[in-house]
Amino acid sequence: MAEQLTLSGVIRPVVLAVGGCSGSGKTTLARELADQLNAVLFPLDFYYRELTHLSRAERDHYNFDHPDSLEHDMIVRHVQTLREGGSIDRPTYDFNTHSRVPGVLEHITATRFLIVEGILALHYDDLQPLYDFTVYVDAPHDVCLLRRIHRDVRERGRTEESVIEQFNTYARPMAEQYVLPGREAADVTVAGTEALDWSIELVIASLRSRGLLLSDGAI
Repeated sequence: MAEQLTLSGVIRPVVLAVGGCSGSGKTTLARELADQLNAVLFPLDFYYRELTHLSRAERDHYNFDHPDSLEHDMIVRHVQTLREGGSIDRPTYDFNTHSRVPGVLEHITATRFLIVEGILALHYDDLQPLYDFTVYVDAPHDVCLLRRIHRDVRERGRTEESVIEQFNTYARPMAEQYVLPGREAADVTVAGTEALDWSIELVIASLRSRGLLLSDGAI
């Protein structure tokens, strides 16, 4: 496809974006799509800003749901590099300490598909031109909160009380301001409360209908 060719004539990666509120099911969908498409998964969570200059108490009450919490310029630069068929050294983030792991980088090389995933994946204006296809995963706030409690207590060392406080103080109001508008502009919206297989089928069918995926799964 002509629009998928770089100036050198090499087929570039197809870039998908998967957005939605925290706990909506977007990460699960993105991971399954990455498996099926043999894609590079690009979670925005790795790009939270370095906060070691703050005390632990300040980090615990930091607004991680605001667009400024992510190192946006680096995200755009890395997505652009991968889109052009290059490779990047991606930072590693420790959610227990709310800081990057010093000196630990992951070398990522582009494949045929790149999936950008995160609550703010559909928010930043200068990322939009880099996407070929966008997906919004929709789920009610109460479902998102329950899933967030389960994840953060089990995987991130949080207490249930702290998760609820952060959700009510930051996650929900930030979602309404910065995340939910992405639903209107997305190419496809899937329900995060429906069967994962159905959502995958819908996305794959939509990719194929747009010429981004041939019947055999190849570009």
